[in-house]
Amino acid sequence: MKGRRLATWSLACAAALAAGCTAPEESALVSRLPGDGRAMRAGGPRQPIVLPDLSGVAASVERQVRERHARLDAMLAEPAAPAADVAGAFGELGLVLMAAEYHEAAADCFRSAMDLAPDEMRWPYYLGQLHAVEGDRAAAAELFARAHELRPTDLAALVRLGDTLLDQSRPDAAEEAFMRALTLDSGLAAALAGMGRAALAKGEPSRAVDYLTRALSADGRATSLHYPLAMAYRQLGDLGAAEAHLRRRGGGVAAVPDPLMDVYSEVLESALTYETRGLRALQNGEPAAAEDLFRRGLELAPDDPALRHRLGTALMIAGDPAGAIEQFEETIRRSPDFARAHFGLGMVARLEGRLPEAAERFGAAVEHQPDYLEARVGLADALRATGRAEAALGHYRQVVAADPRFADAWAGYVMALAGLGRVGEARDRLAEALSILPGHPQLTGLRAQLR
Repeated sequence: MKGRRLATWSLACAAALAAGCTAPEESALVSRLPGDGRAMRAGGPRQPIVLPDLSGVAASVERQVRERHARLDAMLAEPAAPAADVAGAFGELGLVLMAAEYHEAAADCFRSAMDLAPDEMRWPYYLGQLHAVEGDRAAAAELFARAHELRPTDLAALVRLGDTLLDQSRPDAAEEAFMRALTLDSGLAAALAGMGRAALAKGEPSRAVDYLTRALSADGRATSLHYPLAMAYRQLGDLGAAEAHLRRRGGGVAAVPDPLMDVYSEVLESALTYETRGLRALQNGEPAAAEDLFRRGLELAPDDPALRHRLGTALMIAGDPAGAIEQFEETIRRSPDFARAHFGLGMVARLEGRLPEAAERFGAAVEHQPDYLEARVGLADALRATGRAEAALGHYRQVVAADPRFADAWAGYVMALAGLGRVGEARDRLAEALSILPGHPQLTGLRAQLR
């Protein structure tokens, strides 16, 4: 769906400052950028925008674009309209065009907004994001530097600047940007991660390990950092640690507060926007709000299986299992091979004590998506609970081989072995699990039980 790609972007500093490190002058960081200004040139501040062909977008998105375009045209027809207001109209149109992936027209809007409101930080920042997505790192760095100059305390602008400089193989300049971010927030995982990646690029693996380890401590969801950590340990000759981190690598990135991109992620009146907002409501513990948002999204995309599954999940969390079952079953009726809906029905059945049915539902999820690890663990747990521990072992084994950090799978594996009287094997598997997940409360509790 259009807009999905975009929707989808310390103590160390204190020690450095104590050793005499000072933040570089604002102008120095910007002046060393190689850009020639082309990213920030515009063709005329009050020129109308010609809309691209909108025939490929959803009706709700087309309506938004045309409404914002009409508002801009009305302002352009009024010579006395304040420049800041016209700039805002250009920028708001640019946002919805960028979200709909009409990048050229969006860039024209942002450049015009920058000409009319040169002191407004939003427009160079959004244009920088657009250039970054298109792969023009030099132009993106120039724009992020301008955004930082206009709002020096904005963490997102500094981190994006550092990332784009690092992508251009300029680790020294990138390190400057990340260090400045750390002077503002010493525990910012994204800046610590950037420092680690810059150190690795400079051939300083010990520093890389230090910063990357701190970044992971600050944000354990940033599993993508295990890969550069593995490379750093490999350079240090610690092949065991390198292999351990390679096994743990994932797709999670270190987060940075980014209010402007939060606004952008919700700009389209689309099913994806409602899904994103609904997920945020669930994360905030607001299932009723999430339900409303998912239903509004389904009004625009009634055949979207992921969105209907989200609605079922919200209903289950809100304590409405009957409503959840209705949505999961409707999802399967429309999309029979959508594994997550089968999994949802399995969860409801397990919670209500219908374990044979739960095993059947989890089995269907695994059949449609063999790499669905949560469903495979659910199937194994249901098999074990219904006296089929031997059949469960193979499923647990597959899961821990695919993801050695899946604690629930290790726990089920150990309990299945113990239930079969194979206590020695259970202890061996538990020792293996604790070597990967030392101190995990669920696993250490099992150790006491086996004793």
